[in-house]
Amino acid sequence: MRILSGIQPSGKLHIGNYLGMIHQMLNYKDKGDLFCFIANMHSLTSIFDNKKMKENTDDAIIDLLALGIDPEKSLLWVQSDVPEVTELTWYLSTVTPMGLLERCHSYKDKIAKNIPANTGLFTYPVLMAADILLYGANIVPVGRDQKQHVEVTRDIAIKFNSIYGDVFTIPEPEIKEEIAVVPGIDGQKMSKSYNNTIEIFASDKIIKKRIMSILTDSASVDQPKDPEKNNIFILYKLFASEQETTLMAEKFRNGGYGYGDAKKALYEVLIDYFSVQRLRRAEIEKNTDYVRETRMKGAQKARTIASEILSKVRKAVGVAVTS
Repeated sequence: MRILSGIQPSGKLHIGNYLGMIHQMLNYKDKGDLFCFIANMHSLTSIFDNKKMKENTDDAIIDLLALGIDPEKSLLWVQSDVPEVTELTWYLSTVTPMGLLERCHSYKDKIAKNIPANTGLFTYPVLMAADILLYGANIVPVGRDQKQHVEVTRDIAIKFNSIYGDVFTIPEPEIKEEIAVVPGIDGQKMSKSYNNTIEIFASDKIIKKRIMSILTDSASVDQPKDPEKNNIFILYKLFASEQETTLMAEKFRNGGYGYGDAKKALYEVLIDYFSVQRLRRAEIEKNTDYVRETRMKGAQKARTIASEILSKVRKAVGVAVTS
């Protein structure tokens, strides 16, 4: 079984990225073949600074290594290092109905929020389909916002197979409902696009500042509060122990517990949860040769697998060189 997921280097890694993809991938480390990539080509729809793109890509590799993705036991690569993905994207685009892309919520949501549109943003799901189908993935761990894109991948693969024969594996999305949508500091879904994230590897001072800025209602300290409608508690229970979660919930329900105290508790549990990973990242960041070597080896392994599947696609559509 192949489990595949990717992450965009469009900004600093945040806890929503970790819960939506990385944590799920780590849960699979002993259950199948892990395929994990940095989707830097997707980020080109919003990043137009080449220095920033390079820096973000390097940071993303270091982040994933620090968080526990082991390149010796899984496949870790950078999307742009495997040119086969762009060729497959074209083949897939020729069987992708326009209506399928026009119905994608992600594109419509970004337009509604006045995020500048470009062709890449519109055709993003086709490139994502190529990312998945090029490696024969069975399971794709994603957040709820990406579920539709995996469903688009399935639709494209099924249509391609119906025309050209049984070429692609049909993938299944996997979403953990308890972390399907991680709220940001403004209550919306946590996203780099909305500037509402809590970064994992920021300084303690910045993390504390972001947590203390989480929006809350006007309820007084003395008032009882429903923890399940409170974004501080929703974030806290994703990282705290069961005992700690129960205790905070009781404090909110009983009253006499303010949002400031809850935010401090959230800060403490996050710093503790990622303490080992933060130390590991500081060490990895110093070893630039190791990071570069990891990227090169990952690309070689990924291209070997990608070329095998792309060869089948070329033969299926009739563009392969024949003797």
